Amino acid sequence: MTDRGARTTGTEPVRTGPIRYARAERFGRPRAVAAGDTRPSTGEICPQPASRLDAVMGPPRDDLPQGEDCLHLTVTTPAADGGARPVMVWLHGGGFSSGAGILDWYDGGALAAQGDVVVVAVNYRLGALGYLCLDGVSEGNLGLYDQLEALRWVRDHIAGYGGDPGRVTVFGQSAGGISIRLLMEMDEARGLFHRVIMQSAPLSLTGRSRADAGALGRVFAGHLAARGKSPADADHAELLDAQRETAVAHLLRSGSAMEPPFSPVEGVLAGAAPGRNVRGLDVLYGWNADDMTSFPGQEGDPAELTARMYAAPLAELGGALEQAGARVHAYRLDWRPAGSALGATHCLELPLLLGGRAAWEGAPMLGSAPWEEVDALGAALRATWLGFVRTGIPGAAPRQLSCSAGPVPPARPHLT
Repeated sequence: MTDRGARTTGTEPVRTGPIRYARAERFGRPRAVAAGDTRPSTGEICPQPASRLDAVMGPPRDDLPQGEDCLHLTVTTPAADGGARPVMVWLHGGGFSSGAGILDWYDGGALAAQGDVVVVAVNYRLGALGYLCLDGVSEGNLGLYDQLEALRWVRDHIAGYGGDPGRVTVFGQSAGGISIRLLMEMDEARGLFHRVIMQSAPLSLTGRSRADAGALGRVFAGHLAARGKSPADADHAELLDAQRETAVAHLLRSGSAMEPPFSPVEGVLAGAAPGRNVRGLDVLYGWNADDMTSFPGQEGDPAELTARMYAAPLAELGGALEQAGARVHAYRLDWRPAGSALGATHCLELPLLLGGRAAWEGAPMLGSAPWEEVDALGAALRATWLGFVRTGIPGAAPRQLSCSAGPVPPARPHLT
């Protein structure tokens, strides 16, 4: 990807970026880019290992540099004019350890073209660089503060790309959905967005205790110390090696293959129960019917595991949000592509919403479904999301999507 500047070609949306929205020292909070700083973006993404979901999504086809100057975003707009269009800000998943908003998977061109909206996709720090909690080194939750800084960038700059900073929807999947759950409760984020879409957020992983996070931080530092290094001076390869070793130690301690070793830490929430900042917020949340088939090695029926890890916690949150004054809608995606044993698995909605054929064709989760089917269902699902973005009420749902008002999970249809 190259920085092409804010311009349009006819009516075709143009994806601009990567744009640096902030800078940060290692283990420091992000700082907004100073006015007049015109140094070009490096286009880096946060140093990371291969994703554990490569077997589901396929590996990304982008070849982007990895480095700590990674606080970048892209903007896709139909026109850099005074159109004051609704804005959609994307927070990617990846277990807080992999992924990047500027990957071609997350190109917002289809949404921008279909809905006349502006789409922003955000990088944030991952793994130990984003979520290490260690006394005297890192406070934790830095990746979350990166996302907050990106939303401030949107507030301050998106009008120059044809967007309306008063009509911002934050949408995110998996770890990105968890991030949205936390941002809803942060006083600093109040007023930076007006609607949210949480896609397959495993909410039981929302907040690790500070004591547990600190213990894992000491394990991480111990692995580096054995190499004669510290978190401050280790290179990226050494940091990633220590992350892997910490993940093994965490798995032995917790028995959870789902829970990453570095993730948000308790203490960022403004209150114990959801609701402090959500009165008047429009919320759409949901999951894929077979989310848990993406995670091999789990004991139990995938449908029951999906209900426990996704459906029940999301419905509970939806009820709490509604009681607190939010307007809530729920969905469940039931599309099961031909030729895939994974069914309606985790991440399956992503190629229906973002990216395009070049980015997604051949992804294992799509099985043998022809791209024409993916494209047609994608247009229908995008229409559902775009209706919500414009009105707070989801647009007409395709038959493969169950959608309802309120926090009650949609009834499971019998699809062949």
